Amino acid sequence: MTVLLTAKKVSKVYQMGEVTVQALRDVNFEINKGEFIVVLGPSGSGKSTMINLIGGMDTASSGEIYYQEQPLHQATERILTEYRRNAVGFVFQFYNLMPNLTAFENIQLSTQIARNPLDPMEVLAQVGLADRAGHFPAQLSGGEQQRVAIARAVAKNPEILLCDEPTGALDFSTGIQVLELLREFNKTMGKTVMIITHNAGIADMADRVFFIKDGRLEKIQVNEHPLDPEEVSW
Repeated sequence: MTVLLTAKKVSKVYQMGEVTVQALRDVNFEINKGEFIVVLGPSGSGKSTMINLIGGMDTASSGEIYYQEQPLHQATERILTEYRRNAVGFVFQFYNLMPNLTAFENIQLSTQIARNPLDPMEVLAQVGLADRAGHFPAQLSGGEQQRVAIARAVAKNPEILLCDEPTGALDFSTGIQVLELLREFNKTMGKTVMIITHNAGIADMADRVFFIKDGRLEKIQVNEHPLDPEEVSW
């Protein structure tokens, strides 16, 4: 396997007034190209901090993070911006769509800043929403909004898709549809998908599961036979 990203003894400390919060503690891991990874842990365990560091939205207090050969821990803001534009796609729990733009325009906006984007209308069709292209977010259901958000991230054609609780605001059946889309992106395009969640059921479909507790990566579990999304239950 080709290693896409490496973290070595990464820690993150936040200073909140007189209080010091140790969000991550000496975390080590590798992420391989084409993997489907689930990061599992309770609220406050450090999951979001990890995904923010991987996505270049924050920098480590200590340790080293490399995307391929590029040291993200030493990168300038300009380099991190280029990294976020071209290498990483983000999917959030509450969609973060632009309310005054249509579904098509939300996707088109992300492709305008990427180096090697996909066709927005084709991606919208892939998520089953070609007929909703002209609709605004307020005219879409929660599941449809999340599918637009996934299409927006995928249309950038990133190497890594980072998903923060992508099914957290959805009912079970809609959540399964979203997981199927993420798996499809992973399998058909050979891209890396990382989902952070507190939902243990989703971990069954991962190639590997990262268990985080109190800022520490306690263990990494390999799933020899990952389940298909429709087999997952929670």
